[in-house]
Amino acid sequence: MLLKIVLFLVLAGIVFLGARRIWRDWRGEAKRLDAADRKRDLRERARPDVVTLKRDKDGKFRPD
Repeated sequence: MLLKIVLFLVLAGIVFLGARRIWRDWRGEAKRLDAADRKRDLRERARPDVVTLKRDKDGKFRPD
């Protein structure tokens, strides 16, 4: 009976550590993708042919 409990605890620990590692890998990948998207957005915003729109009093977006 004690062997079954120890075996169950070892397997639960392995599953927990594996799930934790997967979670950290996914979170790191998401951060990397967000940083890449931000760099791309900043590059696109700096282009001369990009027009910045602002919301007017009536709710429509218009250039400055």
